[in-house]
Amino acid sequence: MIRRFLLILLVLVLFVGAVFAIFSWRAGIAPIEPPARASFEAATIERGAYLAALGDCVACHTAPGGRAYAGGFPLRTQFGTIYGTNITPDPETGIGRWSLEAFTRAVREGVARDGRQLYPVFPYDHFTLLGDDDIRALYAFIMTREPVRAETPANEVYFPINFRSLIAGWKILFFRPAAFRSDTAQSDEWNRGAYLVQGLAHCGACHTPRNLLGAEKRKMPLAGGEAEGWHAPAIDAQSRAPVPWTEESLYRYLRSGADARHETAAGPMTPVVHNLGSVPESEVRAIAVYIASVMGAPDLERQRRAQAAMARAAEAEGAPEPHAPGDGALRTGAALYAGSCAQCHGSASRNPGAPSSEALHLALSSSASLPAPSNLIRIVLQGLAPADGDAGAFMPGFSGAYTDAQVAAIAAYVRATCTDRPEWRNLEREVRKVRAQLAKEAR
Repeated sequence: MIRRFLLILLVLVLFVGAVFAIFSWRAGIAPIEPPARASFEAATIERGAYLAALGDCVACHTAPGGRAYAGGFPLRTQFGTIYGTNITPDPETGIGRWSLEAFTRAVREGVARDGRQLYPVFPYDHFTLLGDDDIRALYAFIMTREPVRAETPANEVYFPINFRSLIAGWKILFFRPAAFRSDTAQSDEWNRGAYLVQGLAHCGACHTPRNLLGAEKRKMPLAGGEAEGWHAPAIDAQSRAPVPWTEESLYRYLRSGADARHETAAGPMTPVVHNLGSVPESEVRAIAVYIASVMGAPDLERQRRAQAAMARAAEAEGAPEPHAPGDGALRTGAALYAGSCAQCHGSASRNPGAPSSEALHLALSSSASLPAPSNLIRIVLQGLAPADGDAGAFMPGFSGAYTDAQVAAIAAYVRATCTDRPEWRNLEREVRKVRAQLAKEAR
């Protein structure tokens, strides 16, 4: 009986394996000689440059401290670490022998030139919406970068995800190739923003929750997700920003990384806003218009909470020191906050005109208002800094200055006094967890 069961099981496994092999097989596309720069028009290359900036391509295809687009950036997922590939036109280690046809198939379908299935950390589920002209421009830009010989590190994904044939099954379940369709009821600017947000800028890759198999939940677009250890806040009607976003505030934030009533860009958003600072203003405005429409106008409850948050921030502007609630841990947090945070984040003692005079009062901080404390803890531990070469807010990190208990006390104090949200629980455990993630990222 057991032998018969095992035989049936073996047949089933072989059958399923054969099905996956059939579905996953894609023919290779013949290699070409790397195209000469002169084969591309200058205007097409220039357009490809800003499209690549809108797509933040350099972030995932550049190792820390490495050459641009030469690959090696570690993308940490729940299935292991996948490394961004070398997309310079190096003929051996990059994509120098890829034709436009091969490039287009990779972008729209997630299949490499040699027929291998690509892991969906490469957001082809968004790029499938890209138009022919945009893909042609991106190809022109990429193929005219300096070739860099750099082998991409081997991925470190867990069994059985290391079998690429399984990606074909993932695609059957979750990948829907489609061209972008404009909404005739909306303006050209709104439709441009929708095209960018849903396609090239792939905002949902970070800002949409994912299921157990790593696919975006289609019914919850832009409802908040996870990216590189950070919580990517909801940018739909569920936004937890203390003051509701507007088209103008979104534009300022996306263009410069800062807005007077919202938190400074941090984590994975830092390179995004750096890139958006280099593209035509009209593209950033289109994104802002579309996202503002997705968020919708704030209801009366959100307006009331926003007024309360702004009142808390205004009240604290005139307070010489933060007050200390009765709870012992909160008193500790208050003392630490007074010593390290208050001078920039709301105390009347900060100097007008100094960079710290523009630090956001934490009553207006999204990180302090989110359901989970991980973003605030990361900022306390790591600090903040603009992208290289950019002007912007700077905050020192306190990782080496404070213990887990002290960081937890600061987070508890900020939550209790700057927001109307319920307290975070198990904060010390969360601090330990974030420290462990930061240590892993530093290796």
